[in-house]
Amino acid sequence: MSEFRYTNPITRDPALSMRDHCILKVGERWFCTGTSQPAWNGPNPGVRLLESDDLLHWRDAGWLIDASELAVDCPFNGRFWAPEIHRAHGRFYLTVNSGHEGPQHPGRRMDDHRVWIFAADAITGPYTILTPNGLGSGFKNDASLFTDDDGRSYLYCSGGGLWQAEIDLLTGIFRGEHADFQQICGPRDVGNPDWMIGGIEGPFVIKRHGAYWMFFSAWTRGYEIGVMRAEHPLGPWKLTPEQPVFGTRKRSYRAKQALEGGYGHLVFDDTPDPYLEVGHNAIFEGPDGRDWLCCHYIPDDGAAFGESTALPQLGMEPMDFRASEWSIHGPTWSEQVVPLTVIKS
Repeated sequence: MSEFRYTNPITRDPALSMRDHCILKVGERWFCTGTSQPAWNGPNPGVRLLESDDLLHWRDAGWLIDASELAVDCPFNGRFWAPEIHRAHGRFYLTVNSGHEGPQHPGRRMDDHRVWIFAADAITGPYTILTPNGLGSGFKNDASLFTDDDGRSYLYCSGGGLWQAEIDLLTGIFRGEHADFQQICGPRDVGNPDWMIGGIEGPFVIKRHGAYWMFFSAWTRGYEIGVMRAEHPLGPWKLTPEQPVFGTRKRSYRAKQALEGGYGHLVFDDTPDPYLEVGHNAIFEGPDGRDWLCCHYIPDDGAAFGESTALPQLGMEPMDFRASEWSIHGPTWSEQVVPLTVIKS
């Protein structure tokens, strides 16, 4: 095969709907996890794994955490928000964001919401808990791991801003002088551009071109992805570029939230794509060996997709690095053709 053809959103089956997709290639297959439905209300079923041989056709690979098998008083029996799987030290590490639900807190339970890490020898599990007491004080969400070339690992998350810490993956304990996450930035820090002030979340760090790059999402104008750059995995981090590199802007979609948040005065044009959200991304090895972005695409119901509903589905796009910055074409919704001749450097 000399080319790869795809059309977003990749999945369109309600049974495959997830948010916050994270893809990892293992051997010749790709595996994907994310926030299972129902994402916001009602009992959350746990952490699901999908697999694919071609990135286009996805099937169930089982439940990494099945909520129906957890005790009622299990401290992480809650929302199971934005799970990710990362490979380090010859093992697979699953980050899960959850809080105790219990019978007295049915449905959505996110005020006692912490970070939990599990480890396994195979991506399909079984996973054992590495942090039995959870990590982080206060609301912490969207945890993501990064392991550097020297074997040292770092944990990033969100919760009223973006946070970071170095962690020992053998013990599940924070390293260094701090026993908790340290804040990187808040959405309304002095000097932040307007598109960040509504809220920022979903950090994901990679090391490329001799630097560290943190991708994150902002929900001010719709759902957009920004990038920060650093010379060290704990920063300091600098927004590079000043504007989002990817996303969708829809004024009507965020109008109520903008008014309540005090930023309804912002002036911007809607993007022409047929999506309500594209964001909370992860980076993975694509079919051409390059870095690709994956995230959830929420179609604007009835626009461009026929029978598609407004449920979040998997979307993906290839990434390019030009002029010392990342660029991502899209979001796309027509067929895309990618030559399979690129060799990852």
